[in-house]
Amino acid sequence: MVVVDSEKRTSAKTALRQVLAACGGNTKHEAVIAAINHLSQLNPTTAPTRHGELLDHEWLLISTPNFPGGEQLAEGQYAYTLGRLAFNMFQPTGLKLVIDRVLQPVFLLGDGQQRSHDIVVEFTTVDESMAQIKGIVRNQGVCYPVSDWVLQVQFTGAILAPHPSTNLKDWQAIFGDQCPSSQKSWTEKLMSGFLKLMFGLVPPQEMNPDTGELAFTMKRSPKGRLQILYLDEELRITRGEKGTVLVCEI
Repeated sequence: MVVVDSEKRTSAKTALRQVLAACGGNTKHEAVIAAINHLSQLNPTTAPTRHGELLDHEWLLISTPNFPGGEQLAEGQYAYTLGRLAFNMFQPTGLKLVIDRVLQPVFLLGDGQQRSHDIVVEFTTVDESMAQIKGIVRNQGVCYPVSDWVLQVQFTGAILAPHPSTNLKDWQAIFGDQCPSSQKSWTEKLMSGFLKLMFGLVPPQEMNPDTGELAFTMKRSPKGRLQILYLDEELRITRGEKGTVLVCEI
């Protein structure tokens, strides 16, 4: 029976990968939804939020990073503004970026049940008015189980840094000035002030001259919940509160 179940899971995982490739990684496609539902029924892990040995990996997103506010380009990639990816805290907020890949390193923090929930987005700028460069936005977060299937997630800040392949002077030319734009509308300024007050946002200060890093923190960060639909030694599928389903592998 165990062998049969294992064969069914292997077949279902292969089918999911195939349909993801055929549908451009879109987890909202009916065929992908059906493949995920089928695989979820074969989940070998009971109480997945309690299985640290399976959770703790550097996960790679293999479905499309179709987060809210994105624009799908003709090549199939998704583009976002820097502001959309990082709570409008890094300048220039309107800079357009294409996501190259998304990683999520999960590891235990301290002696309790709290784990990291960082979302590491590697990007390439696509603004024709400036040099094309690569960078990384690391949205820092923590999570802990609230049930056998659901994690409580809380983001605490973010780091903006150049990719190792990026020339530091080119990076500094684009991101060196972190003064908010004076061209912001009153609505944008009011929203920015509201977010700072509500979430205790501490804006980025001066750039680290040696690494090019910028960082901000959130003292009263928003919380959300994440349901684990499937988890084994190589694959993880989750669904957020807004219905976003992400498929990751090791």
